[in-house]
Amino acid sequence: MTIAAPTAETRWRCTLCGNLTRFDVTRSSRVTDFVHFDLAGESKVEETQVLAETIESVRCRWCNAVDQVELVARPGADEPGDGAAEQG
Repeated sequence: MTIAAPTAETRWRCTLCGNLTRFDVTRSSRVTDFVHFDLAGESKVEETQVLAETIESVRCRWCNAVDQVELVARPGADEPGDGAAEQG
């Protein structure tokens, strides 16, 4: 079962306790890393490109419920943010 990720207009909410802020997320990712090795052989990931990502489960940190989250609108997500209506 995959779970939709929050967007700029939505966020997660636990349907059991109402939590909006703390979740443990299990995800699978397929990535390409650019790895730089220095002359001593130490490596450092300098760039990561996410090719695919799937959220497998979301657990509420408050009530420990698994996969009991829903997407809800963020406060003010439907309001225009450019302030054009206030200019006179």
